[in-house]
Amino acid sequence: MDRIARRPAASTASLDAGPAVRDGRRNLPQLVPLGAIMALVFFGTDPTSGGGNCPAVWVDTDSADGPELVLQGKFADAATRTACSQDSPPADDETVIRIPARMVEQIRKACDAAEAARTQL
Repeated sequence: MDRIARRPAASTASLDAGPAVRDGRRNLPQLVPLGAIMALVFFGTDPTSGGGNCPAVWVDTDSADGPELVLQGKFADAATRTACSQDSPPADDETVIRIPARMVEQIRKACDAAEAARTQL
């Protein structure tokens, strides 16, 4: 089930998540209470995946540093991690992941929403 953490209605009403792609169908994200720890707005999964356990993108609108993208993807292999580390060595709490390019539409919408949310905070 796609989930968005609960957030007061006044805060989310102006955040336009746009249509999400789920199992090849376009529909609006659904709100499901998860507690008041964070507010995640779901933007979609890999449109060619067969369901759960697939690359996905959210926006956390309650991050202390402002809106942030939350990405789920495959762990990068050792060669990719090594190559990436030459440009930007990851901190102890970071990792390199892979997201398929076919998710650009969902990521672009999430980026636009995060940027819009930042101006509303």
